[in-house]
Amino acid sequence: MIWSKFVLPFASISTAAMLVVPAYSASAISTEDDPGTKKVEVGSSPIGNYLAGRHAQARRDIEAAVSFLGTALQAMPEAPGLRQRIFILLIVEGRIKEALPLARALLQKNPKAPLANLALAAEALRKGDHESVVAYFKNGVARGLNSFTRPMMETWSLAGKGKAEEALETLKKLDGNESTQGLFDAHRALLLDFLDDERAGEAYQELIDKDLVGSFRIVQHMGQYFERKGQADRARRAYSKMRADMPETTLLDVADARLRAGKKPFKLLRTAKDGAAEALFSISNSLRRQRAHETALILARLSLYLRPDFPIAMLLVADILEDEGRHAESNAIYAKIGKGSPFRSSADMSRANNFDTMGKTDEAIALCRAVASRRQHDPQPLTQLGNLLRRHKRWEEAIDAYTKAIARVGILEKRHWRLLYARGVAFERAGLWPNAEKDLLRALKFDPEQALVLNYLGYSWIDQGVHLERAQDMIRRAVALRPNDGYIIDSLGWGYYRLGKYNDAVTELERSIQIRPEDPVINDHLGDAYWRVGRKLEAAFQWNRSLSLKPDDDIAAKIRKKLKNGLGPAKTVKPAVSRKNDPVRNDAPAAPKKI
Repeated sequence: MIWSKFVLPFASISTAAMLVVPAYSASAISTEDDPGTKKVEVGSSPIGNYLAGRHAQARRDIEAAVSFLGTALQAMPEAPGLRQRIFILLIVEGRIKEALPLARALLQKNPKAPLANLALAAEALRKGDHESVVAYFKNGVARGLNSFTRPMMETWSLAGKGKAEEALETLKKLDGNESTQGLFDAHRALLLDFLDDERAGEAYQELIDKDLVGSFRIVQHMGQYFERKGQADRARRAYSKMRADMPETTLLDVADARLRAGKKPFKLLRTAKDGAAEALFSISNSLRRQRAHETALILARLSLYLRPDFPIAMLLVADILEDEGRHAESNAIYAKIGKGSPFRSSADMSRANNFDTMGKTDEAIALCRAVASRRQHDPQPLTQLGNLLRRHKRWEEAIDAYTKAIARVGILEKRHWRLLYARGVAFERAGLWPNAEKDLLRALKFDPEQALVLNYLGYSWIDQGVHLERAQDMIRRAVALRPNDGYIIDSLGWGYYRLGKYNDAVTELERSIQIRPEDPVINDHLGDAYWRVGRKLEAAFQWNRSLSLKPDDDIAAKIRKKLKNGLGPAKTVKPAVSRKNDPVRNDAPAAPKKI
């Protein structure tokens, strides 16, 4: 994703500050892009409604949870924590206006409630009531979440009143602290830019000097500032730096087209509300990367309340909802991102993933193909399409998608090893081993230390009885690179088994199953190894364990046969005769020419 490295790491936020947000897991279940509104029939018992609300919350159905808990609150207005819980859920759902009366009621009980003050301060700033913004934070504690949100909201409120130096002075509260330095540096540049202060260019240059331009958002601000100042070359250098870090990004396409056309962009921050929304987005993004999803979602929702036309905040909200398993609601937000936005394609690709997760695979495939058709020189939609088809074992279609993606790439580079690896796997599963072998070797040539490729190629060679010594070395190297990967350790153990080294096989497969006890194939492999070393009761246990984990039908059939008859005579792999055009001894074919 495109999130910032310039925002604060938030390591210093106390656990107590996070506890103002009750734990929840939210999702209204739906199979459409827009989940719509469901009718919830509440009961007559306050306690019953409360319990139903908590149950709905646990089921990830926040709409129902709010209905049940709201009805319970009407009957039990003094129930401890209930008003706070509903307030939080409403903010999480983006129903800010409904949450504001609850925020006022909460402040009557606790004038220092940080999120209630923050929500009301956002409402005041939205209305241009800058005096109230300061008032809402006046009695609050200056620690935890408030230590970040208060200076940012006050700074942008002062900027909205035209008090430039006071705004800059307030922002300095974040200066000199390791946990907030990045936030200060970035927002100082944004604030100077907003104020039309000539020091903005110098502030943006300081971000470059401090290597704080790893985020698309800060690069977007910086590049557009230089474009507006007629410094197109400096803008291009800023964009090029990001492209070097993210060579396959499509986020700069809009800027590239604008530069070619010689058009100057508008300011990204036109009002104080925009600046405050940007600040809340930055803090939310940091919290999300710290996996504080609830608080991150609250701040992102408030950011969108201040600035509804804020696509990167929409993307953040949708991403958080996706992380929480709320796929339909996530898609409803992705779909609202404008067609002209740099984030449109990213949003569509995420929508496609959600569709597939929701069981709407045909819609996912159609959306990937639509994006690929719209962006005819971009390999990413086709790569994602290939991955999607490969997940559903549609090998030939996956191969076609990957091949078209490779053609769009043109000259392959080291970073494209994964694309070759993916197509190689699809070739192998489709029974086209010579093509698979070529792709896997090419991937390994680009990056000889990729454990996935070493493992897959080594395992396949052992299975075919070719290059046995090299294959075992490759798998051992893969295990060294990823010593906690149960699947790769399984490959090593199964390689020993195929070579007749059964004691070694048991050792490695036992290691593997400690890491991946839920995998039916590893349990099956360990059962086979136990049988070969005479531990037949343990073998039967592992085979039964494998069946309980619901393996594929063909594996299950083989296991039932083994449980009935045991294993026949051992058949170890013997080296096969090398083929005439063995790719181990020949260079990989040249990459296709760029189109």
